[in-house]
Amino acid sequence: MFKFTTALRSAVIVAALALLSVPSFAQEKAATKPAAQASSDVYYEIFVRAFYDSNGDGIGDLNGVTAKLDYIKSLGVSGIWLMPVNPSPTYHGYDITDYEGINPQYGTLEDFKQLVAEAHKRGIKVVMDMVINHTSDQHPWFKAALDPKDPHHDWYLWAKPGTDLKAISAVGGSAWHRAPNGAYYEGTFVAAMPDLNYDNPAVRKAMIDVGRFWLRQGVDGFRLDAAQHVYDDLRTDMNDPIALQKNLRWWSEYRRALEAANPHVWLVGEVARQNPDDLTPYMGPLNTVFDFPLAMQLIQSVNQERNLGVGRGLQYTYAAYREHAHGDFDDAPFLSNHDQDRVMSQLDDNMAHMRVAAALLLTLPGHPFIYYGEELGMQGAKPDENIREPMRWYRNGKGQGTASWKAWSTTDDAAISVEAEQADAGSLLNLYRTLIGWRQQVDALRDGVLHDVPAADPHLLAYTLQDAQSRVLVVHNLSREARVFELGAGAHVTSVLLHSQDGVVLANGKLTLPPYTTAILR
Repeated sequence: MFKFTTALRSAVIVAALALLSVPSFAQEKAATKPAAQASSDVYYEIFVRAFYDSNGDGIGDLNGVTAKLDYIKSLGVSGIWLMPVNPSPTYHGYDITDYEGINPQYGTLEDFKQLVAEAHKRGIKVVMDMVINHTSDQHPWFKAALDPKDPHHDWYLWAKPGTDLKAISAVGGSAWHRAPNGAYYEGTFVAAMPDLNYDNPAVRKAMIDVGRFWLRQGVDGFRLDAAQHVYDDLRTDMNDPIALQKNLRWWSEYRRALEAANPHVWLVGEVARQNPDDLTPYMGPLNTVFDFPLAMQLIQSVNQERNLGVGRGLQYTYAAYREHAHGDFDDAPFLSNHDQDRVMSQLDDNMAHMRVAAALLLTLPGHPFIYYGEELGMQGAKPDENIREPMRWYRNGKGQGTASWKAWSTTDDAAISVEAEQADAGSLLNLYRTLIGWRQQVDALRDGVLHDVPAADPHLLAYTLQDAQSRVLVVHNLSREARVFELGAGAHVTSVLLHSQDGVVLANGKLTLPPYTTAILR
């Protein structure tokens, strides 16, 4: 049994007497698996337009991503997720006009294939954004569909007599939109994104063919945009078991078809629900989904410096995932993405809190996702353009490759840049590298079964992770004060393996954690 206390005065004495007993990070690193022998299973989300401009036109491009693969590799990540790179009339690309093309602002198909090849040389997988709930209203399919006699008409969802044209969509806006021909079509998000009709076998075949096409170009998997909305279109569909079952049947069909082309294809879905029970059914039809409930809980816990039941909730959720996926497990935890205020802004630009949030994210099993610039502490708050701003490569905000598709809106200074943080051993960037390196060294951090260790002290979060190779105890001090963690006879840990800050002390059955510190014990 684990017991907790905040007897800080005695903790400081213990720390002073026993500091030298804790092995250094470098010493412990030498005693564990070399990083090159394992994957971190961490993915890095890239908005290509904002990342790196290779030709000086102000717009990030595919060759720019290729040029920065060594930087990406230096983080220790195992894969990248490219936000949409297909032709589109919008800056963000989530309304596609050609599913087998490349946005000419980003480059060519040959540029894309070279990016994939160079990424693979570095052991980096490539996941594409697959936006197949809807097309652009400028897509040739939709233009053809305006003619009721054209076969493509039934590729979309059209209002019938008696349809409630004032119905609210699942995301809160108008569900029905007037087409140039006077008819009304369904668009869950906006009028420029008409929904496809997945009851039509021709649509299913076309989208499976699109997936197979990109697999032939070397892609390793897909991030499936709006995965819940293939059938969850109206507000009245949101808790409809029939809509859910139709979603699951489609994604099961999609997964089977793509695995027939590449047995190792990896599918991660966007199911933007805040109840973990709403995510569980997608385990099996997909490999995993983004853990939106966990993202909110992690940020709330960090902001409040309190454990809001994170470990207890994850133990329950992860067990449910395994049961639903017949023993398989995966999760896609993250802190923020391209649709949300950046995590640093959600944390009110508190660097100490940001470091804790990073430690929480990167000591959880599954495939954690980092949003480009997160590793620097970039800020950004809605509207959406302001959370998709140019990557900060240089102290002065200028230099070769800096995208200029829009101006920065935040108060980030010269210190928030790759150039500045590369040179600072204590920077957030180098903390991210360290934490990702932990995952390469300790198998259980990637694959372990999580068991909550209940904490009487609400400022501490602890859990064990165990797989066939290793078992570790992870302890986070979420607070601005030192904390002492007492290990009972059943702890089965003998040493501090890794720690995020100096001053961690294990002595006489007690673990002393400085403020905002994470330790991993074995």
